[in-house]
Amino acid sequence: MMRRSILATAIIALLGCAACSRFRSAPPIESAVTPPNEVLEFKVLYGQNCAGCHGPEGKGGAALSLADPVFLAITDDSAIRRAAAKGMRGTPMPAFEETSGGMLSQKQIDALVHGIRSWAKADGVGGNVPLPSYETQSPGNPQRGAAVYQTFCSSCHGAEGRGGKAGSIVDGSYLALVSDQDLRLTVITGRPALGAPDWRGNVPGRPMSDQEISDVVAWLVAQRPAVPGQPYPKSAVAQMKEGPR
Repeated sequence: MMRRSILATAIIALLGCAACSRFRSAPPIESAVTPPNEVLEFKVLYGQNCAGCHGPEGKGGAALSLADPVFLAITDDSAIRRAAAKGMRGTPMPAFEETSGGMLSQKQIDALVHGIRSWAKADGVGGNVPLPSYETQSPGNPQRGAAVYQTFCSSCHGAEGRGGKAGSIVDGSYLALVSDQDLRLTVITGRPALGAPDWRGNVPGRPMSDQEISDVVAWLVAQRPAVPGQPYPKSAVAQMKEGPR
């Protein structure tokens, strides 16, 4: 009986030592956690940093679709990288690169650019219509732009841009949250998810020219309020401060 008790105690002690040894050993390599600044998987980076605005798989949301074939056809890698790294001034698009105050490394920005570019279709946007330039090549003229607007946009957005079949595009809050470049991209790419055609589809058989795009953007910019967020005239503000008479 004594021998059995001693043997049982010895077995328990050995098992305990083995367990302690197992817990003291280094964890297996596959269980190691990758530091956030070393994550280079595109799906993870995009999901954590971009999908909230640009939609799952780049199909659009609050911001334009990054997987749109027109966008990818007119945009080169340097423009995509610049927007991701530095952000876009005057818009909700923040800077994501560490050197600009963000949280992503240069390698992570490169991984995002490479992943977004992988959405491009081999045949581009198709058709024989010349592609507009990503950035304006000559200054737009708002007076000409007013006529361009009537030709290509008024049937959906109304005679003055305040809405019709589609919403208002001269709303002060909207124009205050988009840059001139954002407006240009929207005119070129449209918003397919919302039924808005690209630069080729506003008037059947009559795509917009590069200059017409610049001109209508100049017209839209001219509608932007000088002081966003203050829709009331000064006289009305003063009257509200004085209170009821």
